[in-house]
Amino acid sequence: MTTRQLTRTSVAGIAAAAVAVAVFTAPAQADTSTTEQQRHQATQRALDATVAAGIPGALARTRDAHGVWQGASGVADRETGRARGSNDRFRIASITKTFVATVLLQMEAEGELDLDDTVERHLPGVVRGNGNDGSKITVRQLLNHTSGLYSYSSDPEYAKKYLAGENFLKHRYDAVSPETKIKVAMGHRPDFAPGARHSYSNTGYVLAGMVIEKVGGDSYEDEVRERIIKPLKLRHTTNPGDSAQLPKPSGRAYSKLSRQNTPEIWDVTEIHGSRSWAGGDIISTTGDLNRFFSALMGGKLLPKKQLTAMKTTVPSPDYLPGSEYGLGVHTYRTSCGTRLWGHGGRGVGSVTEAATTGDGRRQLSYNFNGDWAMPVSIVEAEFCDGAGAEDAR
Repeated sequence: MTTRQLTRTSVAGIAAAAVAVAVFTAPAQADTSTTEQQRHQATQRALDATVAAGIPGALARTRDAHGVWQGASGVADRETGRARGSNDRFRIASITKTFVATVLLQMEAEGELDLDDTVERHLPGVVRGNGNDGSKITVRQLLNHTSGLYSYSSDPEYAKKYLAGENFLKHRYDAVSPETKIKVAMGHRPDFAPGARHSYSNTGYVLAGMVIEKVGGDSYEDEVRERIIKPLKLRHTTNPGDSAQLPKPSGRAYSKLSRQNTPEIWDVTEIHGSRSWAGGDIISTTGDLNRFFSALMGGKLLPKKQLTAMKTTVPSPDYLPGSEYGLGVHTYRTSCGTRLWGHGGRGVGSVTEAATTGDGRRQLSYNFNGDWAMPVSIVEAEFCDGAGAEDAR
């Protein structure tokens, strides 16, 4: 599941209503412009407004030529009142897909596979039945969501059991294998013929993880660790494996379990690590996400040919109106015209977004530890001097 804040509201004067506000900033830079300061102030107000609207806690970090700015608002733990910390770890959900796409593009650069290889070539017999045919779907189509494969997470029975209400609480510690997810998806006919259009499918990235394992001979987690996490020294980024815990330091994660109008909030911090797997299992921090996207867009992880392929896009109005989707990344323009690349991630109890300029010189990552109301755009506040935070009501 993915997200990006689309609604906008006035944040002027709301900061005073936010609870347990904590601001973290890097040492002042002598060349920091007034405009940069204004943008960070707008971002802080947007974080405060998010908390005032009911999200327990929010944090953000930016990275650019002037250095690092960090801001936070609200609480990491509703019971103790502990404030959100700038180094809190959290589940990044579908931002995992960018890591997966990067690994497969590296494998292509090394001659281990081709983006236009069929899924059948690497996973014979896996995509079959009910009109599904792996011989007609390419690796590229898995990565840009044009495969037409039904997303297993949309299956009503799967969603009822694992994603909503009391059933989520009952089954939160259940292991769910990649094969189980694919079996659920194969129980449905394709949404459309391969390549016909874009439609976001978590099934495609489970298959992408399986391709990584088949081609590389190691686990998907090992490939991500050796190819991305270790070289970039992402010391706070991990795959959970079979663990249901969040590494420390971290806040709690809260959800209304798809009941937007209920006042009841559940602590959903503990979730079995297999639940999203290659479609969304990675745990990280805002600092590590910014480092990753800076390196990725700066050409440090992929040769020019593969980075160009990653940034070759198709329209993705179902993901975000006006956006386009490449290979594990989406791109859009802010209200002030800045073109950004990145990904969003929305899981049970957590909402995250990472955004970067195309040259990798400026990044923003943020996280909410609640998965319901999202009244303002943190991205618009940071990249448009708050211009995107006007009243939408």
